[in-house]
Amino acid sequence: MNINEKKSVLRKKVIQLRDQLTKEEIMEKSSLIAEHLYKMASYRNAKAVMFFISFGSEVDTRPMVEETISRGKQALAPKAIKDTRDLIPSQILNWEKDLSPGAYNIPEPEEETLRPREPEIIDLLIVPGVAFDYEKRRLGYGGGYYDRFISLLNPKTPLVALSFELQIISEVPADKWDRRVDYIITEKRIINQTNGSKPEQTRFTRSM
Repeated sequence: MNINEKKSVLRKKVIQLRDQLTKEEIMEKSSLIAEHLYKMASYRNAKAVMFFISFGSEVDTRPMVEETISRGKQALAPKAIKDTRDLIPSQILNWEKDLSPGAYNIPEPEEETLRPREPEIIDLLIVPGVAFDYEKRRLGYGGGYYDRFISLLNPKTPLVALSFELQIISEVPADKWDRRVDYIITEKRIINQTNGSKPEQTRFTRSM
């Protein structure tokens, strides 16, 4: 089995596991994840934060987007361009008015409410993913959208993954060019890495 086949099998397995969460569990766990995000210095200091827009059983990012707007920060969301597999970051002012089902039926900015912003202004990028490991490798959905987009950011822009504990596995199969994230926030902990080799974890006493 080659690496792409391994990734495909793992995606299916983890998504099936994540889909078993109830809406109540997703809301509760997502709320804890949001609390951890708000306490991070990289979030507090950011003027522009780009979020993935949650879909299905993913960590719910809607409350985080709305909280970010209420704090006077720029909240950005991606519009996917299928032909080129590019992402256009667009400022969101109102979730209900600005977003509607787009590519892959995932909510995204509508054409008439598109407010493009340059990737260079993004201070913090919240990335989606199917599975993550303790070395902060990320298994995406296979489209390559974020891999392309990340290359356009300021190299110092932190990448933060939001993940349920059940999505953390021992090892994610990865190619040499796959970019690791800087932080993984779950309902129970933040996994980061300050020395480039040994992962560190901030655990929280409150757990699910």
